[in-house]
Amino acid sequence: MAAAEQVEALLLLSFGGPERPEDVMPFLENVTRGRGIPPERLAEVAEHYLHFGGVSPINALNLDIIKAIEAEFAARGIDVPVYFGNRNWHPMVEATVERMRADGIRSALVFPTSAWGGYSGCKQYHEDIVRARAAVADAPDLVKLRQYFDHPLFIDAFADAIRAAVAEIPADRRDRVRLVFTAHSIPISADNASGPPEVTGLYSAQVAEAARLCATATGFDDYDVVWQSRSGPPQIPWLAPDIVDHLDALHEQGVDAVVVCPVGFVSDHLEVIWDLDNEAKARAAELGMAFARAATPGPDPRFARMVADLVDEYRKGATRLRLSATTSLGCTVNGAPCVVGCCELPARPARS
Repeated sequence: MAAAEQVEALLLLSFGGPERPEDVMPFLENVTRGRGIPPERLAEVAEHYLHFGGVSPINALNLDIIKAIEAEFAARGIDVPVYFGNRNWHPMVEATVERMRADGIRSALVFPTSAWGGYSGCKQYHEDIVRARAAVADAPDLVKLRQYFDHPLFIDAFADAIRAAVAEIPADRRDRVRLVFTAHSIPISADNASGPPEVTGLYSAQVAEAARLCATATGFDDYDVVWQSRSGPPQIPWLAPDIVDHLDALHEQGVDAVVVCPVGFVSDHLEVIWDLDNEAKARAAELGMAFARAATPGPDPRFARMVADLVDEYRKGATRLRLSATTSLGCTVNGAPCVVGCCELPARPARS
C-alpha cells in the first residue's frame, strides 16, 4: 500500500438502485443473490420501486454528495478525483475500479455510504472491495475509511434536522413531541455477531449511541430507538419494534405528536421515503398523530466536510473526530477484516 499522503483518489461506494422500471427486478435479484428469496417477495418489494416510477433516488443523491465532496476537496486543497461505484447496480464497483486502473490510479480511499459496523453496514463493503479488485488485473490498492456514526458533523446535521422537524409540528402539540429514531432492522443473530468476537451487538450499540448523541444535542431526555425495513421470513427474529408497530404503541400511551429521525440512513433513498414518508406517515394520520420526519444528512454541507475530515485523518494523521467511546472500526486495506472473526455472517437455516 502506498504511503498515506500518496493516496490518489476517493471512491464513494454505495448500494445502488434502479433507474428505470425494467431495471427493478434485475436490481432486486442482484440484491438478494444467494439468499433464496421467493419470487413473490421480490415482486412485493418491486411494487415499492414502481410506486416511484421504477426509479430509486439513491444514485442521484450520491452524485449530489460527490459534487459536494469535490467542492469541499477543492476548498481544502485535497487534489484527488472522486469516483462512484455500487454493489448492486450501475455503475458497478468492478467497472469503476477498472476505470480507476485505466486512469492510472494506484491507491485510493473508499468512503462507504454506511456509518455502521456489522455485516451489512461494514463487512459487506470489504467484500465489495475484494470482489472488485479480483475482477481487475493490477487493481489499485483500496483503503476503506472508518465507521463514522459518532462524527461531530454527522451528529450536528441530524440535530439541526430534528429541530427543523419539531418546528413542523403544530404549535399546540410541540411541547409534548415524542422523538423516535429509526435504523434498518437486521436479524438479531446478525446483530449479535456484529463487531469483533469479544463484542456483542456492535451495530445496535452504535445506533443507540448515535441516537443518544442526537437526543442530547436537541434537548430530549426521553426518546425511542426502533427499526424499519425488515425483509426476512417471520420465523427469524429481527431487531424490533418496527416503526409502524411503535406508532400504535405510542398512540395507546396517549402520544399525539411524533418526530421520526432516520438516524440509520445517509440519504432519503427508497427505504426512507417508502417506509417513513408513506407507511409511517399514513399510519400516524390514521391515529390522529402529528408527524414530522427529520431530513437525512447527505445533502447537508457538513456531510461533505465530514468526508474530507475522514480523508485528512488518513492522509495527514489529522485528529480523529469522535463524540463517544463506542467501538469504531472499519478502516482496512484491500478488504481485509478489521480483526479475525469480525462481523461473521451467521449461517442461514436450511429451508424446509
